[in-house]
Amino acid sequence: MTPVPVRRLAILAAAALVTVMCAEAAILAQQAPMVKRTVLLQHDAPTPGYVEVMVRVDFPPGSREGRHTHPGLAIVHVEEGTMMLDYEGKMTTYKAGDSFAVEPGKVHEGINNSGAPVRAMAAFVVEKGKPMTTQEAAK
Repeated sequence: MTPVPVRRLAILAAAALVTVMCAEAAILAQQAPMVKRTVLLQHDAPTPGYVEVMVRVDFPPGSREGRHTHPGLAIVHVEEGTMMLDYEGKMTTYKAGDSFAVEPGKVHEGINNSGAPVRAMAAFVVEKGKPMTTQEAAK
């Protein structure tokens, strides 16, 4: 049997390592806890062409929403737990009892870095027919 050159063996080992790392990253991404949004109420707003929407948002431990925007104002009240909000690159911590607003079109992301669940109530006033949320492309 002909011996395998050391350089070729090193290349094969590196390729195998990269393959294993990519597979592990894909498995971890699939296992990441997902934020759950439940629409509780949606109806036409008094202003023609707009709807009002109330949503319960549940953040399991270790979850994040992904950077996104809304076409209208979002008003959020944290009912349970502690979350981080990345708002246009500025990180702020909100705990149960805190409230905040997100202006239309502003890039933001809710993150639960804690070991406990987070529950928030969000109210939106958005133009009828527009998507409630638009995910931002990963940077």
